[in-house]
Amino acid sequence: MSLSVNRTARYYVRPSEPTPEDTLYLSVIDRVAGLRHMVRSLHVFKRGHEARRVIREALSKALVKYYPFAGRFIDPVGENEEVRVACTGDGVWFVEAEAGCSLEDVKYLDHPLMISQDELLPEPDPDMNALTLPLMLQVTEFTCGGFVVGLVSVHTIADGLGAGQLMNAIGAMARGLDKLPVDPTWARELIPNPPKLPQGPSPEFPSFKLQYYTTDLSPADISKTKARYFEATGQRCSTFDVSIAKAWQARVRAIRLGPREPVHVCFFANTRHLLQEVLPKDGGFYGNCFYTVTVTSTTESVSHAELVDVVRMIRDEKARLPARFAQWAVGDFKEDPYELTFSYNSLFVSDWTRLGFLEVDYGWGSPVHVIPFAYYQFMAVAIIGAPPEPKKGVRIMTQCVEKEHLLAFQQEMKAF
Repeated sequence: MSLSVNRTARYYVRPSEPTPEDTLYLSVIDRVAGLRHMVRSLHVFKRGHEARRVIREALSKALVKYYPFAGRFIDPVGENEEVRVACTGDGVWFVEAEAGCSLEDVKYLDHPLMISQDELLPEPDPDMNALTLPLMLQVTEFTCGGFVVGLVSVHTIADGLGAGQLMNAIGAMARGLDKLPVDPTWARELIPNPPKLPQGPSPEFPSFKLQYYTTDLSPADISKTKARYFEATGQRCSTFDVSIAKAWQARVRAIRLGPREPVHVCFFANTRHLLQEVLPKDGGFYGNCFYTVTVTSTTESVSHAELVDVVRMIRDEKARLPARFAQWAVGDFKEDPYELTFSYNSLFVSDWTRLGFLEVDYGWGSPVHVIPFAYYQFMAVAIIGAPPEPKKGVRIMTQCVEKEHLLAFQQEMKAF
């Protein structure tokens, strides 16, 4: 048995039919500077047969409708220009690989990883600028017949729901369906384009020494908190509400800033439902369509609160989303909600449980595990996902505290 991965082929996969040769403009949300980064993830499938060939051919078919992903980003040259997408049909970078072990040998990539993520994610050639490619894929087949899809996408072209929509389209083609689950729509002109605020200073990117930590919340603990919230308020809360409240409170207690110091938790809420009058009714829009929700309190308030009270803080801010987004859409704001500030008193949360990745099926069933990698040393991050099957509950993957606060954070996350 060998835990090494051997990349056997690298090439571009182009659309299987001719596609339009357009230059497409992006929305004001797409063009947020902080979104021009690569989102990496691994998708683990227990069974397959000739997965590399099947997915390559399915990708080529899906790109006929999703042809912007086969294009290239064009960076602005003049002051008044914005980043655009040239639909060149040059293709998606595709890497084939083989592993010398079974998925069972590496525990289906459960934490801690026994194979480096770098070996399972697509590696661009040295002369390539990966940020000009909207999408890269690597399919690694294991000796058991299972496989891992390594996905790298640039957030500028699609949000998480959009990327999940594309991967489900590839799955549909792999299963031999005659048409895609939904017809994809570019339609970036339908996203509100409010007047810009005067250009402020460029955001600062501090360098923290953040530590990685993963923990699971059991279904029993989540259900218990939901029941307590219902008893206290007469209202229901979601698994996401409980998860984000637990991670935020645990972190605030662990880092122990001054009692009156402001602390924030930020997450990105889908706003497609708030634009249902203008967006296509079939749900095919795959561009960035979200709003940054920020909950602010003090160290003292969050630390001393009951967990259900932290859930209430989060739900209260979520309830303001329609009004806040409507105000932003018409330019009624003093601070741009998409211009983020990165500081140690802020936690950024991303929910990967509702993006559609867990439903992707190339013909042999949905993935048993999806592992996102969206970590940066300038921002404290918690990602909400699912543990590998057959485990139940919620997996919270974090890189959000420095070493001196790690033990306290671990203890707080384990205490329910």
